[in-house]
Order: sequence, then structure tokens, then C-alpha cells
Amino acid sequence: MAKAVLTISSKNYGAWALRGWLMAKLAGLAFTEKVISPDDPAMKAEMLLLSSSMLVPSLQHGSVKVWDTLAIGEYLNEVKPDAKLLPANAAARAHCRAISGEMHSGFASMRSALPMNIKAHFPGFKVWSRAQADIDRVLEIWTECLGQYGGPYLFGKEVSLADAMYAPVVTRFLTYDIPLDKVCTTYVKRIMALPALQEWIAEAQKEPDDIDELDAEF
Repeated sequence: MAKAVLTISSKNYGAWALRGWLMAKLAGLAFTEKVISPDDPAMKAEMLLLSSSMLVPSLQHGSVKVWDTLAIGEYLNEVKPDAKLLPANAAARAHCRAISGEMHSGFASMRSALPMNIKAHFPGFKVWSRAQADIDRVLEIWTECLGQYGGPYLFGKEVSLADAMYAPVVTRFLTYDIPLDKVCTTYVKRIMALPALQEWIAEAQKEPDDIDELDAEF
């Protein structure tokens, strides 16, 4: 059986790393972790949104190397189809890809204003209008999917690629004390309860060093 190595960054700050790692966990892929220090200049540039491309996470599976997060998800869906990372229904599958792609390429204002920081908590955080527009769109997506597919996850009873893509946003909303309605609050609790995400959070809490540039103070 091909060996798998997943290269990731900080578990406290690494939103893209979380997405790829969570996909691999949900797919049931056995892998080892290779962790790049957040002090690495290239890694810090990526987490600060200063990099022109996302090279972490990166999955090496035998002779196959995949480094784009959505590509990792699509690959895992091919090699681990029983995990059902993408819905079986063609229309739902297209919808899942669309909202995952929207997260992959959009929400820049929210990313920069509310960087992932699992260990932190900012009660009463002031959210500026551009970031709020991104937040509103995320909540609209969640509400639409939960209503259309019946929950408890975005595409029904099975946790999907889309849930992995939005998991870092779940942690952001808790970190920055973002007000949520009952439907979205329930969804946040459901994602936070995932054993894989709890494992990631426990490891993030152990990280000793902070990256000052990613500790919001406004």
C-alpha cells in the first residue's frame, strides 16, 4: 500500500493546512505528518496571505504529489470513494464543488480581518463592513445548504468536502465572537464536535509560539 505524507503548517494558524488534514482524516487515509515551522519565510508569507500560491498542505501518496487543497480533496474522493467526500447525487455534487470553490478563491476580506487563531478569543470583536459582507455570505451558504439537504452537515447526513473547506471558518467565528442564529450555531457545534477537528484543536493548543502578525488587536 502506498505511503502517504501530508505536509502542513501551524495547527493554530494554518487554515489551509487544517482543510487538507481534515479531508485526509475524513477520507480515512493513513498518513504521517511533515510539519513546516511557521518561522519559515515561505510558510509565514502563505499564512499572511502574501504568497501568490498555496503550496501547503501538500499530499505525497506513493508517486503522486498533490498540493492544491481542492485537488487534494478531489484526489482523496477518487482513492477513497467509500468516504463520500463528494455527494452521490450529481446536482448536489456540483453544488458542493461550487461552494468549496467559492471558499477556495473568495472571502479575502474575512481571511485578512479574521485570521485563524484557535488559541485566541476576542469577545466583542469589531468587524468592518467588507469582512462582514464575507461573513454574511458564508452564513447564507450554510443556511441554504442546511435547509436544502436537511443537515446536520452541509450536504446531509455525511460530512463532505465542503464541511472540511468551511471548518476553519467555524473556528474563526468562535475566536472572534461572531453572532450566529440558531441554525448556524447548531452547525458550528456539530463541526466542532468532529473527533478529527477536536484532535487538531488539542494539538493547536500545545503550540508554544505565537506569530504576532496573526494576532488581531483591533
